[in-house]
Amino acid sequence: MEYHRPVMLQECIDALDIKPDGVYVDVTFGGGGHSRVIASKLTTGQLYSFDQDRDAEEQSKKIDSPAFTFVRANFRDLKKYLRLYRVKEVDGILADLGVSSHQFDEAERGFSTRFDGPLDMRMDPESGVPASEVVNTYSQEQLHKIFGIYGEVKNAKTLAAVIVAQRARKPIETIGEFKQAISSCTPRGKENKYLAQVFQALRIEVNDELKALEEMLEQAADVLKPGGRLVVMSYHSLEDRLVKNFIAKGKFFGEVEKDLFGNEIKPLEAVSRKPITASEQELLENSRSRSAKLRIAEKR
Repeated sequence: MEYHRPVMLQECIDALDIKPDGVYVDVTFGGGGHSRVIASKLTTGQLYSFDQDRDAEEQSKKIDSPAFTFVRANFRDLKKYLRLYRVKEVDGILADLGVSSHQFDEAERGFSTRFDGPLDMRMDPESGVPASEVVNTYSQEQLHKIFGIYGEVKNAKTLAAVIVAQRARKPIETIGEFKQAISSCTPRGKENKYLAQVFQALRIEVNDELKALEEMLEQAADVLKPGGRLVVMSYHSLEDRLVKNFIAKGKFFGEVEKDLFGNEIKPLEAVSRKPITASEQELLENSRSRSAKLRIAEKR
């Protein structure tokens, strides 16, 4: 089985507009699909690929190219690590915000609703708190908020109350126990979609994904050269909204700021007004591409 099949691979590569002598960053190495292609297009250029996942680090060893450097770090530390490599400016940054299919396919990582295993979900299993800790220690109000905002779960309030009642009897440690604990909230016939939303909410919380994304986007705008490209693919509306707002306004909330002459103060300019979505063919071949939205911006 293929380790991870990137969504809209060609569209992402085209959007980066790769120069053979340019410096590029793939902030989400994953299975290395994008990085492999980017590295192959470089002659004297350099590619730095970030991932905090130890499995990704193993995969990175398969790319044998003098242009390629793997950086085991969270992309929220983009500037810090580029500085370590004495990189001040880059020509392009790519972020594919999906969880790699490999992570979903490994039961012990706890990302997937299909297997039983520890309720973990950490992108870096060596740091942070696992999902079981969120489920067992967060207040009912906190859980309600997470499921409502991050998962867009319709009965988030009831779900939070049920979790708190169930964990009082006995701590919830595994995926099987969690699914059992919330079975009364799970709508019949829509189990998969519901569980996907619930798991997504936990994953975002466990990995502090939205805050990390904001920090990465702000740093990306700083390190891109004028004319450099930012290419971001997101898979749910919360991420897409942050990316869209940052490209349009240079901030995540509120209106764009203007200078004394009425010119907008923002670092990026959208290359395409609407997000790019997967082709009919890709939709047929790869179900994960259904929710993907690709946005491209250029540094002003």
